[in-house]
Amino acid sequence: MKIAIDGPAGAGKSATAKALAKALDFIYVDTGALYRGIGLYVLRKGAKPSAIEEVVPLLAEINIEMRHIDGEQHIFLNGEDVSGFIRTEAVSSAASDVSAIPAVRDFLFDMQRDIAEKNDVVMDGRDIGTVVLPDAELKIFLTAKPETRAERRVKQLAEKGVVESFDDVLADVIQRDYNDSHREFRPLKLAEDGILMDNTELPLEETVNKIITLAKERRA
Repeated sequence: MKIAIDGPAGAGKSATAKALAKALDFIYVDTGALYRGIGLYVLRKGAKPSAIEEVVPLLAEINIEMRHIDGEQHIFLNGEDVSGFIRTEAVSSAASDVSAIPAVRDFLFDMQRDIAEKNDVVMDGRDIGTVVLPDAELKIFLTAKPETRAERRVKQLAEKGVVESFDDVLADVIQRDYNDSHREFRPLKLAEDGILMDNTELPLEETVNKIITLAKERRA
């Protein structure tokens, strides 16, 4: 079974998808982490993440892997576990920029589809229900107010020892919303058969339980 969870930055996609996958005993696939890995590599190379002519040539140098270690997803970039380096705002911004480049999305497309074909998966991202897994049995578009998403992001970063101001994070959230929904290639949008779920006032556990109910209905 394939469950796709799309939505804007800070909507809680990763936390929701991770908890959902654990509850259902599915494989969790955080596609955003893959784009972050590419964004990190581009930054390390001193290239501009939004410059197609600078990013595309670097793809030939990148080997990115997703491994599950002790139940946790880890991202390996050319053999290095970079899971601890890809959650900064700088990398988040870079990931948003590189994800707008068609060649980058094509670069990761087959990897994502292959995982889904071989396993029961919960996959989150920006175009999972619309492009990567259009045949997913359940497609959720998870969202929340920008201010709420910024607050969650600041708290999440603080738990990782990263201090960012609310105003800066909110500005980044709003900019990423615009970039993701207005890009010409595979923009962020609700799938025609997707379910819109606003979790501004909805706790994580309740969000997960609602999706579990929907998943069981699809499987019945």
